[in-house]
Amino acid sequence: MSDFKHPYSRPRRLRSSDAVRKMVAESHLSADDFIAPLFVMEGDGKKEEIASMPDYYRFTLDLLMEEVEEIQSLGIQSVLLFAKVPDEKKDNEGTEALNPDGLMQQTVRAIKKNFPNLVVMTDVALDPYSSYGHDGVVKEGEIINDESAELLAKMAVSHAEAGADFVAPSDMMDGRILLMREALEEAGFPNTGIMAYSAKYASSYYGPFRDALDSAPGFGDKKTYQMDPANVKEAVKEAIIDQQEGADIVMVKPGLPYLDVLRAVKEAVQIPVSVYNVSGEYAMIKAAAANGWLNEEEAMLEALIGFKRAGADLIATYFAKDAARLL
Repeated sequence: MSDFKHPYSRPRRLRSSDAVRKMVAESHLSADDFIAPLFVMEGDGKKEEIASMPDYYRFTLDLLMEEVEEIQSLGIQSVLLFAKVPDEKKDNEGTEALNPDGLMQQTVRAIKKNFPNLVVMTDVALDPYSSYGHDGVVKEGEIINDESAELLAKMAVSHAEAGADFVAPSDMMDGRILLMREALEEAGFPNTGIMAYSAKYASSYYGPFRDALDSAPGFGDKKTYQMDPANVKEAVKEAIIDQQEGADIVMVKPGLPYLDVLRAVKEAVQIPVSVYNVSGEYAMIKAAAANGWLNEEEAMLEALIGFKRAGADLIATYFAKDAARLL
């Protein structure tokens, strides 16, 4: 007979069946957690797969409506819009970004008309509209902060006028949240929310996204305004500043390499925290699954529950539809 002294505490009792595991799970996923990013392009009747993002597409506005209908039918409450702008409409001042009949503004109006209960969020950044591919105005090789922030505030108002529920500035210019909040209030949009990309890192995980929008920087990199991957306290400071300036939601981007940052930000602010499960993270799982190295569904759900465990209230993810179906 074994001399092993049986413990009274046996944690495995709470793992003994699927029903028990679900009953005591500390974190939960639902379709309500997801924000579905959408890429819209000019034209009619077109749906283009993004080569570096298998099974993800750019849509012309007419076909985007079908995609939005499916998203809403799956119980997803929110979409985050990105516009692909033709090169001939790009300049250093982001002129097209302020066009009331621009692609983004048309898209917002169409979605709110056809799906009034869906929460529509819009990307507010100059890089899709910039001839330099940067998130701000360029002067003598430098990305200028204050002039860029003023343009971004005007862009936010333009999106609000079109019907956006939330504007989502992804630029990382200093002070832009306060300028946007003041501009929205003065323009008569006190109820338009701001989801601030508060801790957006200068990451290598954005490559497929830049393919989707053709928005890679034309020179240099974005390290003078996006955050250093080595820093956590700086991210907390950025999130607190954005909360003080009027943000309704703060975001950490990317997701998987920055779960410690997500947790630190969650503990520091008193507003909802979102995380962006970015294109490179999506592409890695897709590529590994395509090679038979991972089970795609299991890896996807494990990543998403990891965000919830780390403190995310909302998750922007290209897996939104797939995860919602499974859940």
